[in-house]
Amino acid sequence: MYTSMKKIHKDKDAEPTEFEESVAQAFFDLENTNQDLKSDLKDLYINSAVQIDVSGSRKAVVIHVPYRLRKAFRKVHVKLVRELEKKFSGKDVILIATRRILRPPKKGSAVQRPRSRTLTAVHEAVLEDIVLPAEIVGKRTRYRIDGSKIMKVFLDPKERNNTEYKLETFSAVYRKLAGKDVVFEFPVTEA
Repeated sequence: MYTSMKKIHKDKDAEPTEFEESVAQAFFDLENTNQDLKSDLKDLYINSAVQIDVSGSRKAVVIHVPYRLRKAFRKVHVKLVRELEKKFSGKDVILIATRRILRPPKKGSAVQRPRSRTLTAVHEAVLEDIVLPAEIVGKRTRYRIDGSKIMKVFLDPKERNNTEYKLETFSAVYRKLAGKDVVFEFPVTEA
């Protein structure tokens, strides 16, 4: 029988949590009720889902999707996020591809790790996934006197209407996933 359990595939046959099952059920419902997304969602599934506290009463739903399916998810990203935000009222929905970080090879080892599996590359890719559909147009790292650093990320002003209310969510999710403080802004254009 075809159920919502087909919409979630966890590593090593782990059992999905109750929240992950509710997200998978939302995917299943969207596929069966929304004609625009039906054909696009047919072969798509998720790896996991977590809920992150942003500030006060605001929460974000972070959905991890398989790396192989990230391009298919990007095609329907805007519609899918809009529909999922309706289902999870009051919560921002963010889709992130599942990536693996490999440790540096040991001395004397002939094995090279791919550049895409380094810590830095994975954190950069996660940052780009978080701000989708907006694009990153600039980054600045500011080092404070006390040794802490804060990164400013400038987003494309074309997507300002769609993403401006989510800037706080973006920084909270990135802090939770990567452990780095980030401030998201739109560049000031001079007339």
